[in-house]
Amino acid sequence: MRQRKITLTEREIPEHWYNIVADMPNKPLPPLHPGTKEPIGPDALAPLFPMALIMQEVSAEKYIAIPDEVRDIYTQWRPTPLYRAYNLEKVLDTPAKIFYKYEGVSPSGSHKPNTAVPQAYYNKQEGVKKITTETGAGQWGSALAYACNLFDIDCDVYMVKISYHQKPYRKLLMQTWGANVYASPTPRTEAGKKILGEDPQSPGSLGIAISEAVEAAAADPDIKYSLGSVLNHVLMHQTIVGQEAVVQMEKAGELPDIVVAPFGGGSNFAGLSFPFLRLNLEEGQNIRCISSEPSSCPKLTRGVFRYDFGDTVGMTPLLPMYTLGHNFVPAPIHAGGLRYHGAGVVVSQLLRDKLIEARAHDQLECFEAGVQFAKAEGILPAPEATHAVATVVQEAERCKKEGKSETILFNLCGHGYFDMKAYEDYFSNKLERHEVTTEQIEASLAQLDTPVPA
Repeated sequence: MRQRKITLTEREIPEHWYNIVADMPNKPLPPLHPGTKEPIGPDALAPLFPMALIMQEVSAEKYIAIPDEVRDIYTQWRPTPLYRAYNLEKVLDTPAKIFYKYEGVSPSGSHKPNTAVPQAYYNKQEGVKKITTETGAGQWGSALAYACNLFDIDCDVYMVKISYHQKPYRKLLMQTWGANVYASPTPRTEAGKKILGEDPQSPGSLGIAISEAVEAAAADPDIKYSLGSVLNHVLMHQTIVGQEAVVQMEKAGELPDIVVAPFGGGSNFAGLSFPFLRLNLEEGQNIRCISSEPSSCPKLTRGVFRYDFGDTVGMTPLLPMYTLGHNFVPAPIHAGGLRYHGAGVVVSQLLRDKLIEARAHDQLECFEAGVQFAKAEGILPAPEATHAVATVVQEAERCKKEGKSETILFNLCGHGYFDMKAYEDYFSNKLERHEVTTEQIEASLAQLDTPVPA
């Protein structure tokens, strides 16, 4: 019987996070003050984040040591397994070799605890009593609730309203770990009241939920804010995934030709791909790294590179990113974690420099691929993860057409067992193909009055 799983020992869990900024040929542009439009320094972020995380955010060091206490907690689920998808290869009748890194074995069922745990740890070190955050589909909210419970920190989660109702079991998981969960937009904040005043039936968005969480943290010196994607310290924490995968692929005697991961704000894609991009930048390898996003929220494939707010109301610094505009409200697709208007700064610069690729898929194509994967490999992917599967299917079919035996690695970032309503809607033919129109994108971008990067 062929070996499907490539495992590591606890001793092989990375001791450092990898900071790709150190290797980038063009460094990211600085964030700007929303009022003066001048570059900001670390002190401007102090009301929201503990200083340890701020220093990671602005660091140019290549490797950041993982605290022993964080690494000990990681051992509860890390190293995560890497599988060879023999059955999927057979179903697709492809000469390609397909591998996947499975992050669904974590306590909350996704890759998100990889950054939630260190973020809670650093907040605890600085005496923080409460953390606020936003969540889309609930993977990030449940991960932070788990981490805050470990460190005895209160946690308030503003969950995008459409997901709050679509995914009640994610809400219950957060509540089990002691978090307070609110359907955003809420009347609890000025930002929420503003949005509800304009649209009482607003389905919410990650941008709106961020506005509410940031406002709540900024108003109280005892509260800090935590973000599950986009910012560099978050992406850095996730590189534990790709660092493990590099070693596992070496054990399998393979080097991937293609690395694929879903894309919402960047943590998922960065976590797997950045350590492989290091091989391109340091060793001259030519590994294609492809981010997979929804066609209903295609900031990488159809957005523009601009300075824009990370939230809807405009409370965050201006970030240089690929964006659809901070007022853009995506269609209520089930992949709630990918419904974000902008891309992380580091990923945006990498795309601008053509060091990575991006691809968009509609939700029906993604669910078709997810069901195909589940039938072949036995794991039901989260709706977000199905986007990576859809890209893998495309690449495997290309390999078959071209007669190429390429090696494909992707991040199965989480399981879909809290997302059964999504699959129920798919099997009931309630889902529609959705692609945002050019007119909708142009209307959103026309509202931007933020600087155009040089």
